[in-house]
Amino acid sequence: MVLWGPVVLAVLVAVVALMRVRSLARRLDLLNQSYWELRYDYTRLRSSVARLDPDQADAEPESPPAAAQPPSVSFVPLASLKRKE
Repeated sequence: MVLWGPVVLAVLVAVVALMRVRSLARRLDLLNQSYWELRYDYTRLRSSVARLDPDQADAEPESPPAAAQPPSVSFVPLASLKRKE
């Protein structure tokens, strides 16, 4: 008879936890959906702005110009550094 108390309490805690997890899953799903809608709208607006002002779209490259330059240090094989006697 004494064991029923903790069992009922554990079942109640499990039900509350399950309800909380379902609520959080719904909120996460809504947040994920909102993120993708915002991303879609941003891309659509960016493309429409690029159509309206194509000169500005060409002036702002997607990647930084420093990344396009080749590295200043190149590979030097050790065989070329050997002294010939």
